[in-house]
Amino acid sequence: MTSPTPARSATRADPQPRANRLRLGRRAPATDEGPRARFGELLPYLFEHSRILWFIILLSLLGAAASLAQPLLVSQVIAIVESGRPLGALVWTLVALVVVSGLISGYQHYLLQRTGEGVVLSSRRRLVASMLHLPVSEFDVRRTGDLVSRVGSDTTLLRAVLTQGLVEAVGGAVTFVGALIAMFIIDPVLLGLTVLVIAVSVVTVTLLASRIRVASARAQQKVGDLAASVERAISAVRTIRAAGATEREVRMIDENATGAWRMGVQVAKISALVVPVAGIAMQASFLVVLGVGGFRVASGAITIASLVAFILFLFMMIMPLGQAFGAITATNQALGALGRIQEIIGLPSEDAHDDEIARSAAPARTPPSGQPAIEFEDVVFAYAAAASAPESGETDAEEDAADAPRRRGPGDPVLRGVSFAAAPGRRTAIVGPSGAGKSTILGLIERFYDPASGVVRLGGIDARSLPRDELRARIGYVEQDAPVLAGTIRENLLLGNPAATDEQCIDVLHAVNLGDVLDRDPAGLDAPVGEDGIMLSGGERQRLAIARALVAAPPILLLDESTSSLDGVNEQKMRLAIDAVAEGRTLIVIAHRLSTVVDSDHIVVLEDGRVVGSGTHSELVESTPLYRELAKHQLLV
Repeated sequence: MTSPTPARSATRADPQPRANRLRLGRRAPATDEGPRARFGELLPYLFEHSRILWFIILLSLLGAAASLAQPLLVSQVIAIVESGRPLGALVWTLVALVVVSGLISGYQHYLLQRTGEGVVLSSRRRLVASMLHLPVSEFDVRRTGDLVSRVGSDTTLLRAVLTQGLVEAVGGAVTFVGALIAMFIIDPVLLGLTVLVIAVSVVTVTLLASRIRVASARAQQKVGDLAASVERAISAVRTIRAAGATEREVRMIDENATGAWRMGVQVAKISALVVPVAGIAMQASFLVVLGVGGFRVASGAITIASLVAFILFLFMMIMPLGQAFGAITATNQALGALGRIQEIIGLPSEDAHDDEIARSAAPARTPPSGQPAIEFEDVVFAYAAAASAPESGETDAEEDAADAPRRRGPGDPVLRGVSFAAAPGRRTAIVGPSGAGKSTILGLIERFYDPASGVVRLGGIDARSLPRDELRARIGYVEQDAPVLAGTIRENLLLGNPAATDEQCIDVLHAVNLGDVLDRDPAGLDAPVGEDGIMLSGGERQRLAIARALVAAPPILLLDESTSSLDGVNEQKMRLAIDAVAEGRTLIVIAHRLSTVVDSDHIVVLEDGRVVGSGTHSELVESTPLYRELAKHQLLV
């Protein structure tokens, strides 16, 4: 079963190969609003930084105390000036409080920004770790661009929870309560009028909060759609150019960009209502206090110093209220993004059900000698849906799941009671028409999927009873589409065996006829291969993929059409190289060209998910009509 890689050629006039159409045509179920998170799900991300957050809260409280003291000192200054007494050190005390308050605010801002970045980092670590441990079937139905968007833009929104007021709201709450008490002491009548105005704004913001949350989640979903469409176009840009479909792709991406813009504008419209609500509340409160307060000063109910102190406390009460409004907006946006993050984190990992599966499987044990290296016993397998095919370009695996629905209903078996055995140290070939299920067999051996029924055994042990890491350490897998990772030749070769020496890497490259790649770049093993190996030819990419498997030196090699991109000369050299490294190893080879497998020790013929023949080339020519027909068309009989 091949892994998702961009197709490099198209067999139709379609601007996107079928495998990519499958990938982009399906999406994970979601509500119209997108997944939502509860506030409680956000707390673990904050608690990871609890020590620094407590320190920030302490600074916030100190800043609140310094702020609350200032109106009291101002009131005293005014009273002293009215009485004609000297101010003394009172003015310098007020100046010191203002400076200290500013320093605390600046340092607190830095700590909040730093902690916000820490929250983003921890969320990305969790998300990436969960994402890369998902079952392969999840990547079959999810768009790569959308997943990348969750790692990038969604996690970034979590920063706003800290940097836009949530923690500062703690100190703001102290300031709010302190100002409220002071205002009550100064003049309960003015306080009552002020609270009435503010209550209206609080109710308004509360009603807007739910709309912000829904709109923000929809906006993030649209951003994910945009990222997916851009990733689709970039990953297949050569195919799109060759098909003359560039402008169509531009229009498609433009539609997604416009959709994201519309949702962003909707969020902006709703959020914009919150800002004037806070401003109107402040201005209305100020005008009420100024008008009524002036009347009460004239009537002798309060002094001018008390009115000035009341107004200053009013500003101090309104400021944390504005912070609270901002915190509500930021938190609702973050919860929408967190819902998309948690959706992926909440998915079961590839190994999540292994314990349960292992209990249902035969217990791992030391098998008796003489067991097959790989054995299929009455294996039945069906993809969950037609579109859950692996995302590779024109592979048997794609044909298995993409062509099969034209013959079978969705969810019908791709493999139907398959049984065969591969002897240790021998070469077993699997042949058959497209859609027969050949690459699906390799996917089951690698445990990208588990059979619906039947048993796959390695060395006589049920594969489901083996830890996946242990199982895959025994297997080298070369996919048909020969994916090459962006980076250097060395990084690709060391993927499966980080401890391999330069000498081992160079020997393997020469063995697969890639020595000229080293010679043409002075960087040697450190020569870059480009995105998806674009700086290599198709045949070189395939040979590098084979070299990568050989460096790991596993006892079992799975080769899925591993010579399909090679010319005759390089195919012959590759066959000789594989023959050399195959000694003492078990090979499972899939091939359309029978010339590459006629000398195999054992050949299994598949048709429509069933084994219709097995044996050597000469035996199958005599006993199996399908094989005889394939051999006849390739002039092997």
